[in-house]
Amino acid sequence: MKRLLVVVLGALLSLSALAANKDEDFALALANFKEQPATAPFFEQSVAYALFPTIGKGGIGIGGAFGKGRVYKGGMHVGDVKMGQVSVGFQLGGQAFSEIIFFKNEDVFQDFTDGNFEFGADASAVALTASAQASASTKGATASAGTSAGGSKESAAEWYRGMAVFTIAKGGLMYQATIGGQAFDYTPL
Repeated sequence: MKRLLVVVLGALLSLSALAANKDEDFALALANFKEQPATAPFFEQSVAYALFPTIGKGGIGIGGAFGKGRVYKGGMHVGDVKMGQVSVGFQLGGQAFSEIIFFKNEDVFQDFTDGNFEFGADASAVALTASAQASASTKGATASAGTSAGGSKESAAEWYRGMAVFTIAKGGLMYQATIGGQAFDYTPL
């Protein structure tokens, strides 16, 4: 069991190395999200968004995730953000994915940027790629399969507590696809 845990933690560290993003990574991730029909209304309606080109996630029973991102307001890069997550429970595997969090209004954006912010256990995301992972609407209750990259998930894409979260799988396979428990540390420029 210890050996297996060491292998999983090593894989998680490898995935988190992918999270050392470059400007091109942010541009590509942003372009990928802008190509999705489900995200178009959120780019138009939000005051700001946080973009993570790569989040590495892995675990066997005990797991974790890590990613570095940027926060944009009015199309301008206004700060950097780190995401960390530790989880305990039924989970197996590893994966890398991109994530975007839209903020509907100034109050929600201010809550995120005031310091340490964390998604509660009821938080979930809309997955925008077909895979073996489950996805749920941002309401956190209705499970459904992800759509293909060219497909539309507009019916499940809704604001939840002033935020909307979307992911795009980049690789790997993991039985668990929630964002509950993600903690964020924002640093303004």
